[in-house]
Amino acid sequence: MADARQAGAGRIIDLNADMGEGFGPYRLGDDAAMLDVVSSANVACGFHAGDPQIMATTFGLARDMEVAVGAHPGFPDLWGFGRRTMTFSQREIVHMVAYQVGAAQGMGRLCGVPVRYVKVHGALANMAETRHDVAAAILDGIESAGPGLPVLAIAHSALDGLCRERRRRCYSEIFADRAYDEHGHLLPRSHPGAVLHDPEDIARRAMRMVRGGYIETIGGRMVETRIDSICVHGDTPDAVGIARALRRHLESEGVIIRAFA
Repeated sequence: MADARQAGAGRIIDLNADMGEGFGPYRLGDDAAMLDVVSSANVACGFHAGDPQIMATTFGLARDMEVAVGAHPGFPDLWGFGRRTMTFSQREIVHMVAYQVGAAQGMGRLCGVPVRYVKVHGALANMAETRHDVAAAILDGIESAGPGLPVLAIAHSALDGLCRERRRRCYSEIFADRAYDEHGHLLPRSHPGAVLHDPEDIARRAMRMVRGGYIETIGGRMVETRIDSICVHGDTPDAVGIARALRRHLESEGVIIRAFA
Protein backbone atom coordinates (compact mmCIF):
# COMPACT_ATOMS: atom_id res chain seq x y z
CA MET A 1 0.00 0.00 0.00
CA ALA A 2 2.88 2.35 0.75
CA ASP A 3 4.25 1.81 -2.78
CA ALA A 4 0.79 2.50 -4.24
CA ARG A 5 0.49 5.74 -2.30
CA GLN A 6 3.95 6.76 -3.43
CA ALA A 7 3.02 6.08 -7.08
CA GLY A 8 0.07 8.48 -6.81
CA ALA A 9 1.68 11.09 -4.57
CA GLY A 10 1.74 14.54 -6.13
CA ARG A 11 -0.11 13.47 -9.28
CA ILE A 12 -2.71 16.05 -10.36
CA ILE A 13 -6.02 14.72 -11.68
CA ASP A 14 -9.22 16.56 -12.58
CA LEU A 15 -12.63 15.13 -11.69
CA ASN A 16 -15.42 16.16 -14.04
CA ALA A 17 -19.16 15.55 -14.24
CA ASP A 18 -21.93 16.43 -16.69
CA MET A 19 -24.37 18.91 -15.17
CA GLY A 20 -27.34 21.13 -15.91
CA GLU A 21 -28.98 18.25 -17.72
CA GLY A 22 -32.58 18.90 -16.81
CA PHE A 23 -35.08 20.73 -18.99
CA GLY A 24 -37.88 23.07 -17.92
CA PRO A 25 -39.39 21.66 -14.71
CA TYR A 26 -37.48 18.38 -15.04
CA ARG A 27 -34.24 17.86 -13.14
CA LEU A 28 -31.59 15.18 -13.46
CA GLY A 29 -28.92 14.48 -10.86
CA ASP A 30 -27.90 16.41 -7.75
CA ASP A 31 -25.71 19.12 -9.22
CA ALA A 32 -25.18 20.98 -5.93
CA ALA A 33 -23.90 17.83 -4.21
CA MET A 34 -21.74 16.86 -7.20
CA LEU A 35 -20.18 20.32 -7.34
CA ASP A 36 -18.97 19.75 -3.79
CA VAL A 37 -16.86 16.82 -5.07
CA VAL A 38 -15.65 17.51 -8.61
CA SER A 39 -13.25 20.13 -9.93
CA SER A 40 -14.82 20.66 -13.38
CA ALA A 41 -18.46 20.89 -14.51
CA ASN A 42 -19.55 20.15 -18.09
CA VAL A 43 -22.74 22.20 -18.54
CA ALA A 44 -25.35 21.15 -21.10
CA CYS A 45 -26.01 23.84 -23.70
CA GLY A 46 -29.65 23.24 -24.58
CA PHE A 47 -29.50 20.65 -27.36
CA HIS A 48 -29.44 17.28 -25.56
CA ALA A 49 -30.54 18.85 -22.26
CA GLY A 50 -30.49 22.15 -20.42
CA ASP A 51 -32.17 25.48 -21.05
CA PRO A 52 -31.26 29.13 -20.31
CA GLN A 53 -32.59 29.03 -16.74
CA ILE A 54 -30.88 25.76 -15.85
CA MET A 55 -27.65 26.91 -17.47
CA ALA A 56 -27.67 30.15 -15.47
CA THR A 57 -28.37 28.30 -12.22
CA THR A 58 -25.61 25.75 -12.86
CA PHE A 59 -23.10 28.42 -13.85
CA GLY A 60 -23.88 30.33 -10.69
CA LEU A 61 -23.49 27.27 -8.46
CA ALA A 62 -20.17 26.40 -10.08
CA ARG A 63 -18.95 29.98 -9.67
CA ASP A 64 -19.85 30.02 -5.98
CA MET A 65 -18.18 26.65 -5.37
CA GLU A 66 -15.09 27.58 -7.41
CA VAL A 67 -15.51 24.75 -9.91
CA ALA A 68 -14.26 25.21 -13.49
CA VAL A 69 -17.01 25.34 -16.13
CA GLY A 70 -16.92 23.80 -19.58
CA ALA A 71 -19.40 23.85 -22.47
CA HIS A 72 -21.01 20.45 -23.10
CA PRO A 73 -22.48 20.44 -26.63
CA GLY A 74 -24.29 17.45 -28.11
CA PHE A 75 -26.78 16.40 -30.74
CA PRO A 76 -30.19 18.19 -30.88
CA ASP A 77 -31.86 15.23 -29.20
CA LEU A 78 -33.90 16.03 -26.10
CA TRP A 79 -35.98 12.91 -26.65
CA GLY A 80 -32.94 10.61 -26.57
CA PHE A 81 -30.77 12.68 -24.22
CA GLY A 82 -28.17 13.06 -26.96
CA ARG A 83 -27.28 9.37 -26.82
CA ARG A 84 -28.78 8.34 -30.14
CA THR A 85 -26.52 8.28 -33.18
CA MET A 86 -27.74 10.92 -35.64
CA THR A 87 -26.69 11.67 -39.21
CA PHE A 88 -25.44 15.17 -39.98
CA SER A 89 -22.99 16.55 -42.48
CA GLN A 90 -19.64 17.82 -41.29
CA ARG A 91 -20.78 21.37 -41.89
CA GLU A 92 -23.92 20.84 -39.82
CA ILE A 93 -21.82 19.48 -36.94
CA VAL A 94 -19.56 22.53 -37.16
CA HIS A 95 -22.64 24.78 -36.89
CA MET A 96 -24.27 22.93 -33.97
CA VAL A 97 -21.06 22.84 -31.95
CA ALA A 98 -20.30 26.52 -32.61
CA TYR A 99 -23.89 27.48 -31.69
CA GLN A 100 -23.76 25.69 -28.33
CA VAL A 101 -20.28 26.88 -27.38
CA GLY A 102 -21.36 30.43 -28.18
CA ALA A 103 -24.46 30.04 -26.00
CA ALA A 104 -22.34 28.79 -23.10
CA GLN A 105 -19.93 31.70 -23.45
CA GLY A 106 -22.77 34.21 -23.48
CA MET A 107 -24.27 32.69 -20.35
CA GLY A 108 -20.85 32.62 -18.75
CA ARG A 109 -20.41 36.35 -19.32
CA LEU A 110 -23.85 37.00 -17.87
CA CYS A 111 -23.06 34.95 -14.75
CA GLY A 112 -19.47 36.11 -14.36
CA VAL A 113 -18.07 32.64 -15.08
CA PRO A 114 -15.58 32.08 -17.92
CA VAL A 115 -16.04 28.97 -20.05
CA ARG A 116 -12.67 27.29 -19.73
CA TYR A 117 -12.96 24.26 -22.04
CA VAL A 118 -15.30 22.20 -24.25
CA LYS A 119 -16.31 18.58 -23.76
CA VAL A 120 -18.63 16.96 -26.31
CA HIS A 121 -21.58 14.91 -25.07
CA GLY A 122 -23.02 11.47 -25.72
CA ALA A 123 -23.33 9.99 -29.18
CA LEU A 124 -21.49 12.89 -30.79
CA ALA A 125 -18.49 12.26 -28.53
CA ASN A 126 -18.72 8.51 -29.12
CA MET A 127 -18.65 9.03 -32.89
CA ALA A 128 -15.52 11.15 -32.47
CA GLU A 129 -13.81 8.20 -30.79
CA THR A 130 -13.25 6.54 -34.16
CA ARG A 131 -14.36 8.95 -36.90
CA HIS A 132 -11.80 11.56 -37.91
CA ASP A 133 -14.34 13.49 -40.01
CA VAL A 134 -16.59 14.00 -36.99
CA ALA A 135 -13.60 14.90 -34.82
CA ALA A 136 -12.49 17.48 -37.39
CA ALA A 137 -15.97 19.03 -37.55
CA ILE A 138 -16.13 19.29 -33.76
CA LEU A 139 -12.75 21.03 -33.63
CA ASP A 140 -13.73 23.42 -36.42
CA GLY A 141 -16.91 24.31 -34.52
CA ILE A 142 -15.03 24.93 -31.30
CA GLU A 143 -12.40 27.02 -33.05
CA SER A 144 -14.99 29.20 -34.76
CA ALA A 145 -16.83 30.05 -31.52
CA GLY A 146 -14.08 29.81 -28.94
CA PRO A 147 -10.62 30.19 -30.45
CA GLY A 148 -8.05 28.78 -28.07
CA LEU A 149 -10.52 26.97 -25.81
CA PRO A 150 -9.01 23.67 -24.62
CA VAL A 151 -10.77 20.41 -25.45
CA LEU A 152 -11.54 17.65 -22.95
CA ALA A 153 -11.53 14.54 -25.14
CA ILE A 154 -12.09 10.84 -24.58
CA ALA A 155 -8.67 9.28 -24.06
CA HIS A 156 -7.39 7.20 -26.95
CA SER A 157 -9.97 8.71 -29.35
CA ALA A 158 -9.73 10.21 -32.82
CA LEU A 159 -10.65 13.59 -31.31
CA ASP A 160 -7.85 13.28 -28.77
CA GLY A 161 -5.32 12.45 -31.47
CA LEU A 162 -6.49 15.14 -33.88
CA CYS A 163 -6.25 17.82 -31.19
CA ARG A 164 -2.61 16.93 -30.69
CA GLU A 165 -1.96 16.83 -34.43
CA ARG A 166 -3.34 20.36 -34.69
CA ARG A 167 -1.31 21.40 -31.65
CA ARG A 168 -4.46 22.37 -29.83
CA ARG A 169 -4.59 22.26 -26.04
CA CYS A 170 -6.24 18.97 -25.20
CA TYR A 171 -6.83 17.01 -22.02
CA SER A 172 -7.58 13.29 -22.01
CA GLU A 173 -10.32 11.77 -19.88
CA ILE A 174 -11.26 8.29 -18.78
CA PHE A 175 -14.67 7.27 -17.44
CA ALA A 176 -14.99 5.92 -13.94
CA ASP A 177 -18.44 4.41 -14.43
CA ARG A 178 -18.11 2.98 -17.97
CA ALA A 179 -16.50 -0.20 -19.30
CA TYR A 180 -14.14 -0.34 -22.29
CA ASP A 181 -13.80 -2.81 -25.16
CA GLU A 182 -10.51 -4.45 -26.11
CA HIS A 183 -9.55 -1.54 -28.37
CA GLY A 184 -9.79 0.93 -25.48
CA HIS A 185 -13.10 2.41 -26.67
CA LEU A 186 -16.25 2.80 -24.59
CA LEU A 187 -18.63 -0.14 -24.71
CA PRO A 188 -22.09 0.82 -26.04
CA ARG A 189 -24.54 1.35 -23.20
CA SER A 190 -26.66 -1.47 -24.63
CA HIS A 191 -23.85 -3.94 -23.91
CA PRO A 192 -24.17 -5.93 -20.65
CA GLY A 193 -21.80 -4.49 -18.06
CA ALA A 194 -21.19 -1.26 -19.98
CA VAL A 195 -22.30 0.92 -17.04
CA LEU A 196 -20.66 0.26 -13.68
CA HIS A 197 -22.45 0.83 -10.38
CA ASP A 198 -20.47 -0.22 -7.28
CA PRO A 199 -18.74 2.91 -5.88
CA GLU A 200 -15.83 1.10 -4.24
CA ASP A 201 -15.13 -1.16 -7.25
CA ILE A 202 -15.33 1.87 -9.54
CA ALA A 203 -12.91 3.85 -7.38
CA ARG A 204 -10.37 1.02 -7.15
CA ARG A 205 -10.49 0.43 -10.91
CA ALA A 206 -10.04 4.12 -11.68
CA MET A 207 -7.09 4.32 -9.30
CA ARG A 208 -5.45 1.37 -11.05
CA MET A 209 -5.81 3.17 -14.38
CA VAL A 210 -4.42 6.44 -13.03
CA ARG A 211 -1.53 4.67 -11.33
CA GLY A 212 -0.66 2.64 -14.42
CA GLY A 213 -1.48 5.17 -17.12
CA TYR A 214 -3.77 2.85 -19.02
CA ILE A 215 -7.36 2.03 -19.90
CA GLU A 216 -8.49 -1.25 -18.35
CA THR A 217 -10.67 -3.15 -20.82
CA ILE A 218 -13.55 -5.46 -19.97
CA GLY A 219 -11.29 -8.41 -20.78
CA GLY A 220 -8.45 -7.20 -18.57
CA ARG A 221 -6.23 -5.78 -21.31
CA MET A 222 -4.31 -2.59 -20.50
CA VAL A 223 -4.29 0.08 -23.25
CA GLU A 224 -1.67 2.73 -22.55
CA THR A 225 -3.04 6.27 -22.55
CA ARG A 226 -2.61 9.72 -21.10
CA ILE A 227 -5.02 10.54 -18.27
CA ASP A 228 -5.72 14.13 -17.20
CA SER A 229 -9.31 13.85 -15.98
CA ILE A 230 -11.83 11.28 -14.76
CA CYS A 231 -15.54 11.60 -15.53
CA VAL A 232 -18.49 10.49 -13.42
CA HIS A 233 -21.80 10.70 -15.26
CA GLY A 234 -24.28 12.77 -13.28
CA ASP A 235 -27.21 10.57 -14.34
CA THR A 236 -25.61 7.31 -13.18
CA PRO A 237 -27.45 5.90 -10.13
CA ASP A 238 -25.66 7.03 -6.95
CA ALA A 239 -23.45 9.33 -9.03
CA VAL A 240 -22.55 11.49 -6.03
CA GLY A 241 -21.64 8.41 -3.98
CA ILE A 242 -19.42 7.19 -6.82
CA ALA A 243 -17.73 10.58 -7.09
CA ARG A 244 -17.12 10.76 -3.36
CA ALA A 245 -15.64 7.24 -3.24
CA LEU A 246 -13.44 8.06 -6.21
CA ARG A 247 -12.14 11.27 -4.69
CA ARG A 248 -11.51 9.54 -1.38
CA HIS A 249 -9.46 6.78 -3.01
CA LEU A 250 -7.45 9.19 -5.12
CA GLU A 251 -6.62 11.50 -2.24
CA SER A 252 -5.74 8.57 0.02
CA GLU A 253 -2.96 7.72 -2.43
CA GLY A 254 -1.65 11.27 -2.59
CA VAL A 255 -3.38 12.39 -5.81
CA ILE A 256 -4.20 16.12 -5.92
CA ILE A 257 -7.68 16.93 -7.29
CA ARG A 258 -7.48 20.08 -9.37
CA ALA A 259 -9.16 21.41 -12.50
CA PHE A 260 -6.95 21.07 -15.57
CA ALA A 261 -8.35 24.39 -16.78
